[in-house]
Amino acid sequence: MKLPALVMAILIYTGLIAQSLDPKGKIKEPKSFGEKSHNFFLSRRLKEATAQRDSLLNLNVAFNKDTTQRGIVYRELDAMHRELNNRYKALNLKHTSLQNNYSEMNDKYTDLIKSSLNRTEQLNMALKEKGEQLLAREKRLAEVETLLKRQDSVTNALNDIVKRALLSFKSDELTVEMKNGKVYVSMSDKLLFRSGSAEVEDKGKEAIKTLAEVLNKNTDVSIMIEGHTDNVPIKTTQFADNWALSVARSTNIVRLLDETYKVDAKRLTAAGRGEYMPKMSNDMPEGRAKNRRTEIILSPKLDELFKLIDKR
Repeated sequence: MKLPALVMAILIYTGLIAQSLDPKGKIKEPKSFGEKSHNFFLSRRLKEATAQRDSLLNLNVAFNKDTTQRGIVYRELDAMHRELNNRYKALNLKHTSLQNNYSEMNDKYTDLIKSSLNRTEQLNMALKEKGEQLLAREKRLAEVETLLKRQDSVTNALNDIVKRALLSFKSDELTVEMKNGKVYVSMSDKLLFRSGSAEVEDKGKEAIKTLAEVLNKNTDVSIMIEGHTDNVPIKTTQFADNWALSVARSTNIVRLLDETYKVDAKRLTAAGRGEYMPKMSNDMPEGRAKNRRTEIILSPKLDELFKLIDKR
């Protein structure tokens, strides 16, 4: 067995000392030239062994320092590993809804037990069927996501087209914004109607005509016209309340789009909201003015999306 270098050095060192002592433990005096030469070489070997020992001690110190540094690096890597593992767990939670469907497998398994297939074949068939169902569902989810992205793209394009078409109208008369996957064209009361009236004014007809030209070029868009009022009560021979007024206003705009500007009536829906969906508080005149409006809500058709949902 080969001894470690440090042990060898120590043995050599102690051996040299032992050879230099007499039986009583005193240092032997060299008696001849040979002994003197021998002692000279022993002294040289002792120095070499001492130097080798010091070198090994330095290596040991460096090794301990390197080990400490490696421990620091290891702890940093371990912390990074835990962080990445937590991220993986968070992402994995998104798939739990699909995994929950495995409860249906118990019923499938019970039915298969009644057949002539052995237990292994029954379980394999059930697992295969469930796997195919999950793959099909993931495929449908991917298709739905693609359609939703396409709808967002269509809605963004429609929003830009409508904004450009209606640039000539002032911001206090008309605004265009996109929310909830739809385009909202909000026309103020002063643009469309006189106070207490449901007849569309000439300037309002210009705005409706401009919008109709856009709608006739984009036929895959459903159109909802909503009439809104403030909370100041109204009661005339023609309108019993704000609700009746808002319904009449939205209906007149629908007729204008259909009869005058030839927008397909099947795409149109009229609704009166009265005072019940205000944009601002009715406590101040400015808020009431904002609430007296007609909103034309444009929704890209989702026929393909509904068909995919029906397949579930």
